[in-house]
Amino acid sequence: MASRRALGRSFGWLWGAYAVSAYGTGFGFGAFPLIAVLVLHSGPTEVSALSAAGRAVGALVAVPLGPWMEFRRKRPVMMAMDLTRFAALMSVPAAYLLGWLSFPQLLVVSVVTAAADIAFKAASGAYLKALVAPADLLVANGRFESTTWSATVLGPPLGGAAIGLFGPVTTVAADAVSYLLSALGIRAIGGTEQRPSRTGAQRPRAAELLEGWRYILTHSALRPLFFNTIVVNGLIMAADPLLAVLLVGRLGFAPWQYGLVFALPCAGGLLGARLAPRLVARFGQHRVLLVTGVLRGCWPVGLAFVRPGVPGILLVIGVQFAVVTCFGVFNPLVATHRLHHIASDRVARTLTAWSISSSASIALLTAVWGVLAAATSPRTAIALAGVFLLATPLLFQLRGKAPSNPAEQTMTTP
Repeated sequence: MASRRALGRSFGWLWGAYAVSAYGTGFGFGAFPLIAVLVLHSGPTEVSALSAAGRAVGALVAVPLGPWMEFRRKRPVMMAMDLTRFAALMSVPAAYLLGWLSFPQLLVVSVVTAAADIAFKAASGAYLKALVAPADLLVANGRFESTTWSATVLGPPLGGAAIGLFGPVTTVAADAVSYLLSALGIRAIGGTEQRPSRTGAQRPRAAELLEGWRYILTHSALRPLFFNTIVVNGLIMAADPLLAVLLVGRLGFAPWQYGLVFALPCAGGLLGARLAPRLVARFGQHRVLLVTGVLRGCWPVGLAFVRPGVPGILLVIGVQFAVVTCFGVFNPLVATHRLHHIASDRVARTLTAWSISSSASIALLTAVWGVLAAATSPRTAIALAGVFLLATPLLFQLRGKAPSNPAEQTMTTP
């Protein structure tokens, strides 16, 4: 019954804005790799470079954003990041219609959207912690997670069909418009947001750029989770563009089939997100985090055995369903776990550092796996990513549990 608890009008608008952008992202799932393959005729190295360079440079651009956001109102920051993503993404269909679309432009748009994504997530995490009571954070994060996966169930098949009917940049334009609508939804929250106060120097210092990482690495409850998540996410995302090349470029899957094999398993993410509060109530947050954290790395090695036709489709759907179900439980738990353990005056910096590290890890491993795929084959590279994922539970040693009263969790500010 806790998952049905009303969290207020302000949260409703925030959730609605998130839902709009999530459905837009689902509709545009895999758009850039498909554009690179189908329009610009790029190979596996270029497709991997597109994902890697965008994330890496975007993460670098985002480094000063954490300290900059920490002592500013978060709603204006979130709206600005939405509008930035809208403008960047709309440049792609505009250039395509004019015949100017190029690989360098896709790289620039990837950089801008990656940096804006990091800033938005950090600002929204800080805003959510201030908006929702500590006891309701898991419910709130579970609703966001459910929305993400339900959008992914519906979005990719519709996006694949739209690409087949209207061209490859249609989904990019829809994704762009979703960010504009998200900005309007966040604006509609209304109310007066208190400006965070700074107790030290009035201007951000250079040392503050690393404050988020210092906080994570010295925190016994966050550090093991941090290393495990950035490695697991990096390996899974490194294999994604190669899977697109393998399915669409090598095995002849149609775009709608490519969308289908990623959309249907997302029902598992919706199921996992719905089950998370019940599992925590029965087994405890620590145990559920540990079990789902280990299980989520056990399945992707199966993607190396995909074959053409219906058997290949069923294999990808089965593997992805298992992976996504584990993530559906794990993600809202880890989001709640982090917010419970991060002091209120460090949220933006810490979440920015976490997102930057995740993006950098994904970028680095995507680049390495792109070179590996060029030297061997996409299938071999996907298999190696799965083998390495089997070893990631060694990084996952949770120490410490969420405090019994998260509202009383405090940290000393230097």
